[in-house]
This record gives sequence, C-alpha cells and structure tokens, in this order.
Amino acid sequence: MAARFSRSRSRRSSSRSANDSLQKPRGVIHARVQEVGPEHFGIVCVDCGKAASKWLLADFYGKVMVPPTPVSHNRVELDAMTGRVRLACQEHDLRDVLVAIERTGRYHHAVRDAFRRQQFETRIVHPYISKRFRQVADPDEKDDDKDLAAIHRATTTGFALIEPPWDLGWQTLQLLARHRRDLVHKTSLLACQIHEHLDAVWPGYGALFCSLWESSIAFPLLRQFSSPQALLDAGGSGIAACLREQKIHFKRDTITTVLSWAKQAAPGEATAQVHRRLALAGFADYERKTQEILVLERELAHYLCQTPYVLLLSIPGINVVWAAEFAGEMGPIEHYLNARCITGRAGLFPCRYQSSQVDHPNGQLARHANRRLRAVLLGIADTLIGCNRHFSVLAAHWRALGKDPRHSHVKIALRFARIAFSMVAGRQVFRHPGLRERHTILDKLLAFHREHETPWKEIMVDLHRAARQVPRKEYPAEAKPLAQQLHDFNRPHPGPRGPQLLGDILAEVLARLGVGAVESKEPGEFNPT
Repeated sequence: MAARFSRSRSRRSSSRSANDSLQKPRGVIHARVQEVGPEHFGIVCVDCGKAASKWLLADFYGKVMVPPTPVSHNRVELDAMTGRVRLACQEHDLRDVLVAIERTGRYHHAVRDAFRRQQFETRIVHPYISKRFRQVADPDEKDDDKDLAAIHRATTTGFALIEPPWDLGWQTLQLLARHRRDLVHKTSLLACQIHEHLDAVWPGYGALFCSLWESSIAFPLLRQFSSPQALLDAGGSGIAACLREQKIHFKRDTITTVLSWAKQAAPGEATAQVHRRLALAGFADYERKTQEILVLERELAHYLCQTPYVLLLSIPGINVVWAAEFAGEMGPIEHYLNARCITGRAGLFPCRYQSSQVDHPNGQLARHANRRLRAVLLGIADTLIGCNRHFSVLAAHWRALGKDPRHSHVKIALRFARIAFSMVAGRQVFRHPGLRERHTILDKLLAFHREHETPWKEIMVDLHRAARQVPRKEYPAEAKPLAQQLHDFNRPHPGPRGPQLLGDILAEVLARLGVGAVESKEPGEFNPT
C-alpha cells in the first residue's frame, strides 16, 4: 500500500506544472473582488491585543471607511463593533466583506468568535506575514495603525487564510493531548528533582530498585525511617512489621538488599532532613500527576475511538497515546489533500536557497512550521524504530551506510505520514509489503483499558465506537483474538475468579462484529459466568 502510494505520488509531482496563481489557494479573493467591484469589496482589519484590539474598515483599494478604532474584549463593545461594520457596509454600498485578523496567541479568539457569530467570513493573518508587509512601507516604525495597514496589504495579496473549522470533539482531543504531554514533561522534570533530593538524603538508595517509581516500598521506607541507622535499628522484622501495618506488599529479598545498603551507606548532607521533606513532597506530587496522566489517557482513548485515526492502532508499534496525539494535532483528515500536505505543515522538508547559478536544495528542515505536529511525527518515528521490526531494520541499514540518525528519523516520519494518510483517508487498516501481520485494533484497545483499569461500561462504549470505524471486511480478523480470549476465559479455573465482566464484554463485542457463539466448552467443562 505505502509503496504504491509513494510511486503514484512521485509521478504526479514530477509532471505537475507551475502554480497558476502566486497567491495562497485559501487566500485568493480576486474572483470575488472582480464580481462586486473593488470599491464595493470591504476588508475589516483587526490588530489584536490581550485585553483590547484595534480595527478599521477599508475597501479593496485601501480607502478607509471606518478609521482605526479601539475595542475592548467584552460583549458590549464587541457587539457594537460588528454592528458598526454592518452599518458602514450599508452606508458605503459594500456588497461583499471579509474580516482579516492577525493571529496573536489566543487573544484573537474573542474577536474572531464575535465576527463568526454574526456570520462574517473570518480569515487569519500570520504575524510573520503582517510584519513583512509592514516593513515594506515602514521599516523603522511600528504602531497599531501601521500594523492594520500591513494586514490590509497582506489580505489583498492573498495571505489572509481561511481556518478550517474544528468541531468540539476535535478541539477537546487536541487540548487533552497537549495537556497530557505537558504533564509528562513536568513529571519527568519532577522525577529528576526527586532523585537529587533522594541522593542528598540517602546516597545510593535509589539505585537499589530496578524501577524506583514502580517500587511499593522505596518511599514508604523513606517516610517511616529518618536515616539508614534507623533502618538498621529496626532490622528486617521491624521493617516488615511496618510495611504490613500499611498493607504494603513486599519481598524479603528487597528488605535484605536495603539492610545491606544501610550497613555501608554514606552519610547524607547537613540539610538531609530538609531534602527528605522535599523528596516526599515531590513524590506525592509525582503520584498525583501520574494519576492525572492515566485519567487523561483514558479520555484520549474515548475521543480517539470516535475518529478514523483509531485505525492507526493496527500498525505494529503505534499505541493509543501516539494515535491520539497524532489525531489531536492533525485534526480532520478531510483538511489534507494528500500526505505532502501533512509533512509540509509539519515542516519535514529541507529549505532551499537558489539565486542565479547558486542552488542549495538540501538545507536544514523548515523553521516555520507546526512544531507540535513535527514533534509528534518524529516521536512516532522514534517509537517505530524501537518497536517495529520493518522500520528498525531500515534504520539499521541507513546507520550502516553512515547516514545521520536525524536522517533516519525524518525518513521514517515521512513514510509514516504517507501510510497514515492512506489508512485514515481511505478508511482501511494497515497493509504493508514489509510486514506480514498487522495488530488487531480492538484487542490492542482492550489491553490498553485493562492496563488503565477503565470502568467496564466505558470499555464497552469505546470498543463499540472503535468497531464502527473498522471496515466491515476486517471484522473476522478483529474477532479472532477476542474469541480466543473468551475461550480462555470460559475454561474451568480452580478457585474464585473475581468479577466476571470481561466475558460479558467480549461476548457483546463479538456479537457486534457479527461473530456467532464461540464453541469454547469441552466435555466436562463449565461456564463460570
């Protein structure tokens, strides 16, 4: 699939002629201007600030009809601004009008939404563009009025672009994915700080555990005992009694290892008790953030299952979190004409410098791009190199040829973008000539929810929504591992088995996939459900 798509794309790109227009496709307004006449085409320019903005209304030629006017970001003044624009359109016989707003972080959203509520066509001008158009006329001066003039010039030239609309579900998915990523970064920084405090209190203590953050006794011992000598005084029996009192599971070998360390532990710093308090406070914060991340990941799975991006789970090496982050940064796949639009938005292409006989086509990656989408694509590429055999072999081959590791990451990110576009836009599961098998989406999603201890009702909802995204011809392949799990679940098992909800979930999902009853009983077997 990916190979055929790549070859056809290359043929089309090689035979494609030059652009018919120098303007950006989503910014061209000349046909509309010609239809009503330049003197009857109005452009509202808005230069946004944090608490207030400034706007003006002019025709296509630049004749000012409403001079630069400040407006505060409150409902009364915003409604007055839109009302004044409508009144000016009637007075000056403006038959067509659009609003060009300079993007300013999130501060332009209030003005943008005010015009959209009144059914005005709203376009966005990037501040990089308005800066360049201002410097053409006023290279040494900058004020709001000159910025408004620059926005007008950019709009008439075709650089005021239409923002594709996102519904509430896509916006929520993007915000949750970004918030989770921020929490992961903060948690990583916090873990480094805790390690520093821990080494200042009990030098070498953290190295006793294979995974300090997954250990059930590392920080409870730090909380209960003030020094290595206190551990020695308590002895193995005292430490075990303390842990049993807190209902903490432990192994005797771990306690023995801790006591062996305590016998030869180096003394802590003079401020060891302060570091101990900070380490425990930091660990409590770490636990809160970790739980919040788990909750966010369950929510991401919930929104992912409502989008065709859930099909990406069929790629070996792609988990629920990566698929959700990619979906959150991409948005609806209908906004992309082809895979090159994805990599172009992410800036995964080399800069080119050409002048006369000088031509440097392979410079650094583009600087002006959607850095969040680029980070997700490169992160996915790193995961595929480590977890997907096909891509790991490719990376090893390029490394043997002396290629820069950054080259391998970018190449694999480009290939993933092509594969992802074919899958999501074509509503198909993973098929690749370099891999014989794909992962099953529902099985991977079920494993994710069981690991995150998701309530069974939410699991059922997500599985049904994901099943609706899977092509019907793939239902038998999706049902096979689930049927095997149900068969294993229904086998006789000695002793109590706890809640019997998994069997109900599997049976209902298999029924939704059109799979009949699974013959799991053998002579003498019984069904514990």
